Amino acid sequence: MEFIEILEMKMPVIGLGTWNLRGKECFEATLSALEIGYRHIDTAEMYENESEIGEAITQSLVPRDEIFLTTKVWSTHLQYQEVIRSLETSLKKLKTDYVDLLLIHWPNLNIPLSDTLRAMSYLKNMEMLKFIGVSNFNKDLLMKAQQMSSLPILNVQVEYHPFLDQKDILSYCQKNNISLTAYCPLARGRELNNPTLEKIASKHKKTVPQVMLRWLIQQKNVVAIPKAKSADHQRLNFDIFDFQLSSDEMSTIFQLNRNQRLVKG
Repeated sequence: MEFIEILEMKMPVIGLGTWNLRGKECFEATLSALEIGYRHIDTAEMYENESEIGEAITQSLVPRDEIFLTTKVWSTHLQYQEVIRSLETSLKKLKTDYVDLLLIHWPNLNIPLSDTLRAMSYLKNMEMLKFIGVSNFNKDLLMKAQQMSSLPILNVQVEYHPFLDQKDILSYCQKNNISLTAYCPLARGRELNNPTLEKIASKHKKTVPQVMLRWLIQQKNVVAIPKAKSADHQRLNFDIFDFQLSSDEMSTIFQLNRNQRLVKG
């Protein structure tokens, strides 16, 4: 496993995305991912699966302090007291005293960002979280959050894959010691027959998803959280540390961009 280290935060570059995984399916997927070697689990209060993830972590043989656990506060819960209540509820469901990373899930321009960040600072002081970040923020809003926050913003989570250019916010993150987590890193499986990616995959004796994930994590400060419910797919997504894409292959994949956004805010 490879990590990104920023200040005191050590974040595994591959995590399990759990959006749309619920109930027994989510529990089993989390448990199998931990057995395979995943040490980074991404969830959110809005996903309605924190209880199952908490149960899987508890039942796994992996010590809690070896797992990097991320959750997110939903956009309607960003007022000061609501942020605190939201994380308290999440921690109960996750059966843990703290999360490693708490993100603002989506910006809400009707609630002062300063209130949200103040609540996150309080939660850090209470040792209920280790690090904070934002999700679905553009560069300008990220900079605003940085100016207002008493804590460093160490992570931004956005949709990112070869068909959606994110160089504006990514280059800012790379220059300012911020990690970027790519969600929908496999473009929801819509491009698995892409001839350019198939050709590169064939050369490395890998699959197209493995090439897409390798392309992401070879970029400075980038983490990927592919969703996979079956152990077989989880293993494939995790098996990307034994090959390297050349600089020509990296730039060829960069050229696939067509600003194809799958998640609308």
